[in-house]
Amino acid sequence: MPLHPQAAAFLRETADAPPLDACTPEENRAALTQVVPLTGPAVPLPVVEDVALPTASGPVPVRVYRPSLAPGLPAIAHFHGGGWTVGDLDSHDTTCRDLAAGAEAVVVAVDYRRGPEDPFPAAYDDCLAVTDALLQDGAGLGVDPARVAVAGDSAGGNLAAVVALALRGVGAGLVHQALIYPATDLAGIGETASYREYAEGHFLTTRDMRYFRDSYLAGHDPADPRVSPLRAEDLSGLPPATVVTGERDPLRDEGEAYADRLRAAGVPAEVRRFAGQVHPFVLMAGMIDDAVEARRYLSARLRAAFAG
Repeated sequence: MPLHPQAAAFLRETADAPPLDACTPEENRAALTQVVPLTGPAVPLPVVEDVALPTASGPVPVRVYRPSLAPGLPAIAHFHGGGWTVGDLDSHDTTCRDLAAGAEAVVVAVDYRRGPEDPFPAAYDDCLAVTDALLQDGAGLGVDPARVAVAGDSAGGNLAAVVALALRGVGAGLVHQALIYPATDLAGIGETASYREYAEGHFLTTRDMRYFRDSYLAGHDPADPRVSPLRAEDLSGLPPATVVTGERDPLRDEGEAYADRLRAAGVPAEVRRFAGQVHPFVLMAGMIDDAVEARRYLSARLRAAFAG
C-alpha cells in the first residue's frame, strides 16, 4: 500500500530531525517534547495523579489515570515507548487517557528508569515490580488484582511482552497484553524484510534502533529473552495478545512474528496492521486519524478481556 497521506505529512514535519546518535540524550528528550502537541487532545478524567508506588523492589514513580472513582476497576500497567531512552509520561499522556476512558480501567503508567544513565535491567525491573504489585494486591490502588493487563508501544511494547513472560502464572495472572509495534528481537536489528524496506525515510531507522539498543543494553546480550522475547524458548501459558503494527514500520515483521509464535504456543493473538502507516503513528492522534482508531480498537480489546 502507498504511504498514508497523514503519515507523509508527519514525515515532512519531522524530516529535519538529526540522527539520534548525533545528539545527547538530553537533546533527544527535549526534541520529543516538541511533538507532544501532535499526540491529540487530553480526554478529561476524574483523577490523574503522580505517585510513588510501593513495590517489593522499592518505590517506583507512576501516573495513575482513573476513569471513575468506582472501586475494584481493572488495571492496565502501561509502559511508554521511546527506545528505553527518550519518551516519558507526558509524551504518552493522551494515549493513557484514551485507554483509561475506552477500556474503563485504571491505567498505571510507569515512569521507568531510562538508558543510558540507567541501562538494562533498570527499566525491566521497574515495570516488572509495578505489574507484580498490581497482581499481588492491586498495589494499594483499589483495583482488581484478578483483572490486570499490560500495554505499551515500541520499547514499551517490548517491556510489556517481557513482563508478561516474567509474570507467567503469578497471582491470578495477567488477562491480556496489548503490544503496539513492539520491538521483540534486539539481536536481529536490520534483518527482516520490513527493516530492509522501511528502515530509511520512514521516521524510525536502523541506525536509530541500534542507538536505542546500545543505550539500553550497555553491552548486555541482545539475545537475552528478557530483552528479545521473540527468542524465548517457550511462549505457552501467556495471556492473550493484541498486536498493532504499521505497514511501513521497520518493527512490523518482528511484532507480527511474535504474534505468530504466541499462536503456535496456543496463545490467542490478534494482529491488526494499519496500511500505509509508519512508526510511531499511534502516538500521533493529533494529526493521524488511524491513531484514534487504533486507540479505540485497543481499548475495546482490553475492555473485552476484562469482561472475561
